Amino acid sequence: MADLALPLTEIAESNPAPSPIPFGEATQQVINEVTQGDMSGVIEYATLHLVPQLLLAAVGLGVIFIGYLVASYLSRIISKPVCRRVDETLGKFVGKVVFYCVLAAVVGAVLSKMGAPLGGLAAMLAAAGFAIGLAFQGTLSNFASGVLMLVFRPFKVGDFVNAAGVMGKVNEIDLFTTTLDTPDNRRIIVPNSSISSAIIENISHHKHRRIEVPVGVSYSADIAATRHALNAALAKFEDEIVQGEGRNSAVVLSNLGPSSVDWLVRMWVNSSDFWRLKEGLVGEVKQQLDSAAISIPFPQMDVHLHQVNGDEEASRSRPKIRPVRREFEASSNRQAS
Repeated sequence: MADLALPLTEIAESNPAPSPIPFGEATQQVINEVTQGDMSGVIEYATLHLVPQLLLAAVGLGVIFIGYLVASYLSRIISKPVCRRVDETLGKFVGKVVFYCVLAAVVGAVLSKMGAPLGGLAAMLAAAGFAIGLAFQGTLSNFASGVLMLVFRPFKVGDFVNAAGVMGKVNEIDLFTTTLDTPDNRRIIVPNSSISSAIIENISHHKHRRIEVPVGVSYSADIAATRHALNAALAKFEDEIVQGEGRNSAVVLSNLGPSSVDWLVRMWVNSSDFWRLKEGLVGEVKQQLDSAAISIPFPQMDVHLHQVNGDEEASRSRPKIRPVRREFEASSNRQAS
C-alpha cells in the first residue's frame, strides 16, 4: 500500500489543481467571448463565478444589516447615560459618533472579506473628499461649527435662545443645523455656521431674571407720590420677588426727559415666571398711577390756525413777476404791436 501511495503522491505533485480564475478576469473573458459571438462560456461563468459572488454579496448585505442593528443598539445604550447624567446634546452627539463608527467598521470588514481593494478605495475616497470639500465649503463650515457648539456648549436642548436673529426654544442640535421652536409654535432650522458667527443670547441660562418696566410721568406729578404709587405696584408681587444680595426690587428715578420724568421699576423673579410677571407688573403700574391721579404724558401736536382777510389772501396768492420777466414781456408786447 505504501508503494502504491507513493506514485499517487508523485502524480498529484506533478499535476497540481488549476488555481481558480479571479472574478474580474473571468468577467472580462466572458465579455470578450460574447462580443465575438461565442456563448459557450456563459453558463460556466454563471455557475462557477456569478452565483457564488451573488451569494457572497447577499451574505455581505446581511452582515451589514446586522451591523446596522448592532450600531443602533450600542448608540442607544451609550448615549442614554450621557443624556441622563451629563447633557442631552452631548449624549446625542456621542450616540451618533458611536453609530457611524461601528457601521463604518462593519462595512469595511465586509468589503475586505469580499476582496475589495481597500487601499485603492481609501486613496480614491481621499481624492473625492478633497473635491467634495471644495464644492461643499458651506456644509463643512456648518459641520465644524456644529462640533464646536457640541464641545463648548453655549446652549443646550431646552434653552430659550436668541441666535442668528431667531428667538426660540432649542429643540435639537445637529452636526449641521440647529432646530428652534418659536413662541408662536413655528419650527425654524438654522445653519450652525450662522449661529457660531453671530451673537448668541441664552435667555434662560440663569435661574433668575430681572424685570424692568420704564415709566414716564408728567412734570406736574409729585416725586414722592409717584414713588409711593410705584412701590405699591411692586408690593402686589412681594411673594414672587426673589430675595437676596443683588436681587429684590427697586424704584429708580432714571432721567428727566424732554416731556416726562422717567422712572424704572425693577424686580427679580424666577426665569420661568418672567413673561407672566412682567405683564402683571405693567398692568399694576398703570392702575396705581391712575389711582394716584398721576398722568402719563404722550406725544401731542398743536395746530394753530391764522385767519386772513380777502385782500391779503389775494395778494399772497398773486404770483410775483421778476424784473427780467417784466422786461421780456414788455419787449414781446412792443414787437407784437
